[in-house]
Amino acid sequence: MPATDDLIDGLVSDLRPVAPFSAVGTVTLGLGGGVLAATAVMIAGLGVRADLATAMGTAAHWIKLLYTLALGVCAATAMNRLARPGGSAPLAWAVAAAVFATVAGLAALQLAEAPPEARRPLVMGASADKCPWLILVLSLPIFAGAVWAMRRLAPTRLTVAGLAVGLAAGGLGACVYAFHCDETAIPFLALWYTLGIAAAGAVGAATGRLLLRW
Repeated sequence: MPATDDLIDGLVSDLRPVAPFSAVGTVTLGLGGGVLAATAVMIAGLGVRADLATAMGTAAHWIKLLYTLALGVCAATAMNRLARPGGSAPLAWAVAAAVFATVAGLAALQLAEAPPEARRPLVMGASADKCPWLILVLSLPIFAGAVWAMRRLAPTRLTVAGLAVGLAAGGLGACVYAFHCDETAIPFLALWYTLGIAAAGAVGAATGRLLLRW
């Protein structure tokens, strides 16, 4: 049919090849800008922990940083995959689950080795009531940057993509928060940090269909 052929020719006449890593660059730009904003908010509103130089020499601080960063990177990888029509990210989700399982196992081991009277402090620390909320707040600038990035791409599985956006924001926001937080117990990390990251993921999943439409 000539009319149909003419329509198709008109639709594809202005197509341009997409650079191989354009999606990665867009996601990185959105997340990176959000991390810078979250860091500024953390420094201005909470402050960096006074003993940061000493903490940087301890395993507990590095476990906290690596755990949150690993979850954030896994979710960002899932974002990159889900930014394409019909995309999926089973490997990224599997790695994130393995990271959580590892930290949960370390937390269980620390609790098992602690005397009974020390177990509650290991779980609750001194800031359990505010830790997840502060992580959620610090995730918001990163979440905004991630949404900006995804709206310039082509996700079709919007709820799952929103989950990835939220978890990436939560993981990276928790990593920023770790430079303020002086909690050292792995059970605290496994419970309250993970809860804050999961809350950001839930916000992303709940709003993905609205925010990620294109």
